[in-house]
Amino acid sequence: MQYTLRNVPADLDKILRERARREGRSLNEVALEALRRDAGLLGEQPKRRDLSSFSGTWIEDPEIDKALADQRTIDEHMWE
Repeated sequence: MQYTLRNVPADLDKILRERARREGRSLNEVALEALRRDAGLLGEQPKRRDLSSFSGTWIEDPEIDKALADQRTIDEHMWE
């Protein structure tokens, strides 16, 4: 089956082209994958590459707090 898409928004075009370049795939392959994903035809969800799983996981640790405080100290002699 063949389709022709017109009036693709510039922001969508940029994202699809960047993904195709980054993954070494054709623009057609990337666009079809996006359509299949949105239609629920892909069995797996794309892997998230963010740090959201670490959000809110800070544990209070006096040694770490001291090390961070030491890093924030300015050594006046270094700036003379």
